[in-house]
Amino acid sequence: MESGNTTVRITHSAEETFALGMELAEGAVPGACYALNGDLGTGKTVFTKGFARGLGISEPVTSPTFTILQTYEGGRLTLHHMDVYRIEDEDEMEEVGLDDCLYGGGVCLIEWPERIKGLLPPDTVSITIEKIRDAGPDERKITITGDKTFS
Repeated sequence: MESGNTTVRITHSAEETFALGMELAEGAVPGACYALNGDLGTGKTVFTKGFARGLGISEPVTSPTFTILQTYEGGRLTLHHMDVYRIEDEDEMEEVGLDDCLYGGGVCLIEWPERIKGLLPPDTVSITIEKIRDAGPDERKITITGDKTFS
């Protein structure tokens, strides 16, 4: 993953995390890949819902934990949302159609990207969501690294 620019944002509620996802999606370009890092319960799905809304996707967004891939159309770009937690070997991603998602003109948002790091494009933007210790239950530190960030 690319080092490029780094932006750090603090959000104080699920609504702010959603809004940050929307903001990032507004600058998304065809072929962009976003690696979404964070422990369970940090707000990855909330961020993804905002990202989808920022692309103009109005259908409900759910975590693809058991299906590995959810594709959402109807926005200015197609969103391929993957949860690769259950992937044991990078070769399994061929069955899912990873190449079609990465190089098909849409946008990819991948949860648990470390499981397929050898398959990610070199310009993948890294988004890390962390709970802030000793802060409110909904406060998050979100670090975005890569050249497709925003100001």
